[in-house]
This record gives sequence, C-alpha cells and structure tokens, in this order.
Amino acid sequence: MINSKKQDAHEMQWLFIEINAKELMEECEPGVRNQTVCCKAMLDALLEGDRILVAPKTKNKCGGALTVRYYTDNLSPERAKYTGEPEF
Repeated sequence: MINSKKQDAHEMQWLFIEINAKELMEECEPGVRNQTVCCKAMLDALLEGDRILVAPKTKNKCGGALTVRYYTDNLSPERAKYTGEPEF
C-alpha cells in the first residue's frame, strides 16, 4: 500500500507525500487495531532522504501519531534504504 501510494505520487510528479499511521490504518483496515504492523511497514519503507515528521513517544516509534514524509522524485531501486537513526 505504501509503495503504491509513493508510485502514484511519482506518476503525478509530486515531490513528496506525507502518510500518517492512524489514517493509513483506517484506509487499509477500518476498525482493526493493528497499529504496530502499520508503523513498522511505514518505517521499513523509509529511503535515504525521507523524514519522520511526527514520532510517537514510544521506544519503538509505533503509534497513531507517526507521520512520515516520503520523497517520490526518485523511486529507483538503487536508492539506498534508510539505515540511520531517524531524524525529527
């Protein structure tokens, strides 16, 4: 779902998209409380240059407040995965 959203934004020539965990969960599985899986998927989709805009105050960064900005101008498979400590 996240990569699909990134690809759609890329095709519309948007520079970036912002995804919030709570909103993404409601869109994917309304009424289901599976926030940890959603947040981990969002964090796993981070590539170099992407930014966490809002991080929950939990140790594992999982919660409905998690908001990530994914840049969509370069979705090349050669683009490195984000491996550092998230910047806020």
